[in-house]
Amino acid sequence: MSAALRNGGATTIPESHDVSSDYILTLSCPDRPGIVAAVSGLLAEHGCNILESQQYGDTATGRFFMRVQFTAPGDVTEDGLRAGLAALAPEFALDWRLHDAATRTRVLILVSKAGHCLNDLLYRQRSGLLDIDIVAVASNHPDLRPLTQSYGIDYHHLPIGPGGKPAQEAEILTLVEHYRADLVVLARYMQVLSDDLCGKLPGRIINIHHSFLPSFKGARPYHQAHARGVKLIGATAHYVTADLDEGPIIEQEVARVDHTHGPGDLMAVGRDMECLALARAVRWHGEHRVLLNGDKTVVFR
Repeated sequence: MSAALRNGGATTIPESHDVSSDYILTLSCPDRPGIVAAVSGLLAEHGCNILESQQYGDTATGRFFMRVQFTAPGDVTEDGLRAGLAALAPEFALDWRLHDAATRTRVLILVSKAGHCLNDLLYRQRSGLLDIDIVAVASNHPDLRPLTQSYGIDYHHLPIGPGGKPAQEAEILTLVEHYRADLVVLARYMQVLSDDLCGKLPGRIINIHHSFLPSFKGARPYHQAHARGVKLIGATAHYVTADLDEGPIIEQEVARVDHTHGPGDLMAVGRDMECLALARAVRWHGEHRVLLNGDKTVVFR
């Protein structure tokens, strides 16, 4: 008797195991022979096809870093891959992460009054240039609400009130939990985060600042730079740590200037550099291309 007759005339379609899934594996460990062979061998045992593989051995620290993007067949589960990696890890002291390539990084952006970096990130996401989801924007000022809401994204005004910065940062953490944000981006957020908040989100906060630091600190840095006749304008995107503006650097961008550039011109160039450096840092983080290496980063571009 046919399957159609056994089911009252309805044809039963067999469950398909042909749907594959893409994953990204990142790892670091003490450098030694056999790491690449062991990892690629494990993936081969599961029938996986490697699409992209990059590795780097740091002779100064003695650590090895690797990023592998691969396709797994439909009958291989994420749990099965994780079990295999967990079994392999002790032999090489692997610090590893496995990411579903189809899962986009959820981003909460913090801003103050300057909107150039926020506007750039919003535009790049809408245009498909950033493979992330900006889930919400929060600010200690209300100024950028219209811009944010024009993109259909929630805006939260979180002024520093009677409870002071601890109460305001507690609200930020509540937003991180509510929106299930994987990453917090300080897009010219002009508040110093507390050590407590930095400690609760290690490797999950990216900041942007002009690259004059620490040469020209305080107010009007571009006027200070103009007075000194600088020839380069730059910006630095880095992970936030308890050490102010000293976290591991992800990306830097520079542009050459000359004596014809006044302070306003320098500021305009600086804004462009900040947008470029921050967008690259966010994109690389979202694509799991950035691995921490002590006080530095390894970026697999």
